Amino acid sequence: MIKALLLLYATWGFNWVVMKIASFYFPPVTFSCYRFLSGAVVLLLFNLWLRLPLPPRRYWKWIVITGILQISLNNTILQMSMDTLSAGLVAVLNYSMPMWVAILAHFFLHERLTKRKICGILIAMTGLCVLMNIDTTGSLYGILLCISASIAWAVAGVIIKYQDMTMKEKDCTMLQYTTWQMVIGALFLFAFTACIDQGPVTWNTTSIICLAYNGILASALAFFLWNFILTRMEAGKASIAVLGVPVVGVLSGILFLGEDMHWNTALGMVLILAGILLIVLQKSPFKFLNHETISK
Repeated sequence: MIKALLLLYATWGFNWVVMKIASFYFPPVTFSCYRFLSGAVVLLLFNLWLRLPLPPRRYWKWIVITGILQISLNNTILQMSMDTLSAGLVAVLNYSMPMWVAILAHFFLHERLTKRKICGILIAMTGLCVLMNIDTTGSLYGILLCISASIAWAVAGVIIKYQDMTMKEKDCTMLQYTTWQMVIGALFLFAFTACIDQGPVTWNTTSIICLAYNGILASALAFFLWNFILTRMEAGKASIAVLGVPVVGVLSGILFLGEDMHWNTALGMVLILAGILLIVLQKSPFKFLNHETISK
């Protein structure tokens, strides 16, 4: 599980650099559409290679719902929010997702919202705000819009976890589920971009590399990893663990784009990692000092 998390951190974290470069060549929503269409094609090819059948009929309702929420709505709304909010505030509001997951999981997945979880989420979210050095100014409409994108992502995650918990027969693999979830989400994005003019696309070697990275790694691989991690951990823990992505994203910007390292950057990273460890680690490092050990 640690390997899956680290790979997700690396893939989505470095994508912050790739997305910044891609913004010079693609309109934002158009890029999201192309990204998920290409990711869906990659996953479909894997399904064909492995000769995986279509998911059973009873899963399609949830595949469609989570595809729209996690792929279409989340990405489209975030791009719309960029018109009235700073990039840092959008990132922070989107990554408030763990808070919504923890609340929903308490009621629908029977995952207790303990004091430890609440404390870890607050520490990590404080770290994220410090890390991104956010400008809190912006329209209330944009803020609410961005929060709704985060909630859409959270609801999709809880549904995926609930589906895995209640599945009587493991007749739908996570690869199948992720594939058709991405197909549905990409088709809705395609319909949206077809109806509204998004602006021109500049095709060159750099833009193609950016799209290839996003389609193969940041979409096909990363969303499979995210869904896989959700089914192997408590939803609340998995969602807070994903806050490692902004840390890798900011570090990638410093290393590859020459962005400055400030005091808030280091402090934010420490707080985020502290919040993650507080929730993800099952036991205190001193747990082994039980009564029997001490008495000896």
